Amino acid sequence: MNRFLMGAALLALRLSTGGAAECPELKTLRLANTEITVAEQVAAGAFVPAGTEPSAATLARFKSLPAFCRVAGAAHPTPDSNIRFEVWLPAAAWNGKFVGVGNGAWAGFIPYPSLIDPLNEHYAVAATDTGHEGDASDARFASDHPQKLIDFGYRAVHETTVAAKAVIHAFYGSKPQRALFSSCSTGGRQALMEAYRYPEDYDAISAMAPANPMVALMVSSLWTGSATAKNSASLLSPAQFELAHKAAVAACDARDGVIDGLIAAPLRCAFDPATLPLAPAQIAALRAMYEGPRNPRTGISILPGFERGSENLLPVQASGSGPFPAVASYFRDLVFSDPQWDFRTFDYDKDVARAQREHAGIVDIPPQGLGPYLASGRKLLLSHGWADPLVPPRSSIEFYQALPHAAANARLFMIAGMGHCQGGEGPYVFDPVATIDAWVETGRAPERIVVSNPANAPMRTRPVCAFPQEAVYLGRGSTDDEKSFRCDASGAR
Repeated sequence: MNRFLMGAALLALRLSTGGAAECPELKTLRLANTEITVAEQVAAGAFVPAGTEPSAATLARFKSLPAFCRVAGAAHPTPDSNIRFEVWLPAAAWNGKFVGVGNGAWAGFIPYPSLIDPLNEHYAVAATDTGHEGDASDARFASDHPQKLIDFGYRAVHETTVAAKAVIHAFYGSKPQRALFSSCSTGGRQALMEAYRYPEDYDAISAMAPANPMVALMVSSLWTGSATAKNSASLLSPAQFELAHKAAVAACDARDGVIDGLIAAPLRCAFDPATLPLAPAQIAALRAMYEGPRNPRTGISILPGFERGSENLLPVQASGSGPFPAVASYFRDLVFSDPQWDFRTFDYDKDVARAQREHAGIVDIPPQGLGPYLASGRKLLLSHGWADPLVPPRSSIEFYQALPHAAANARLFMIAGMGHCQGGEGPYVFDPVATIDAWVETGRAPERIVVSNPANAPMRTRPVCAFPQEAVYLGRGSTDDEKSFRCDASGAR
């Protein structure tokens, strides 16, 4: 009997008797349509992703890692599928739980930094490249490869979850007592997709700024990137965006009852850029970004626009050079299959319908589709920064309001001043994994979470109240202290 078969036989014997495997033995673990390529023990602080040069800050985070068993593999549910994944398992003090994490944009690589925090908190954790390797702004991997688009759209995270649970069971000799998923942007969309298509995979999910509905979001980003690129007259410089931002904050800061440099109630802000010393085409561009794309034939909104208070962050996709690269690639390579495609020719009626017809069933999540997940008692934590410049914040509000069974098992938190997944002018740091873990553990839904500034910024904390409640200043105490606020259903007057 060769070495591999001996290892496989030993592992099978251990599993049949309820025993745990040694880390290297996991390389012989047999899973359907899946191969394990790496099973190695990693010493504390020794892991650095191969072929990368992480920043000093990220390298320091890797140095903080405890010893763990690293398992890497690939799932092949179809002949054209190659879904790479990694599972990291604490060598000691496992808390008995499992966390799945997601990706950004078009993925194409294992998001190693996202594995750090869960592992440091003693969770087993897993991630995938979603079935392809490449630049996250490049959608060409799916051109003429429909199975790879399906892998990206929904199948890869599920395959990774199934494999991760099997690896955990083999390594520890017991299944995870709880499974949680937490991520932002594309990862937030992946979280919702898991709840929609595979409601039994996770007990609770955190979806921050979910990039959903993805097809409409691609249209929204195209619209936003085009607003300042139609001609030279519509171009806005970063300084002009900053001018608009300061004017919007000055007009609407006090709407929530506190003057603190943040627009915490943007839905009550009617700031009009016509008051600014800008050219008519520049004012029209700002208004277009606030309004969002509409079907020119029906007048129906395709996706909400961006909020007053996000102007200083909008240059990330409204630089004047055209649509965001990940968006341009989607339309050029997947919708039109035309390397010479010109974004200025896009028809916001017929071309939107074409994109939705071809891809919405693969990458979009209808809120009504989460009925079985929520009805089963599983938990959904939605969160979104009000100043997000990439995914319109009101898209999360609309999704939440359309959810079935939302009152009991779903909560939405809108964070003042926060950008896309992080950053912005307001405090935004909180622990979504701990939040959903405690929700499952206690059965008590979070009605108020506390956000803070990152460690390198001045101390500032604020409560974020479950939507539609708002944080209202008590009239005493520091406005940089969350204890100086209460949650109120009616908001500030």
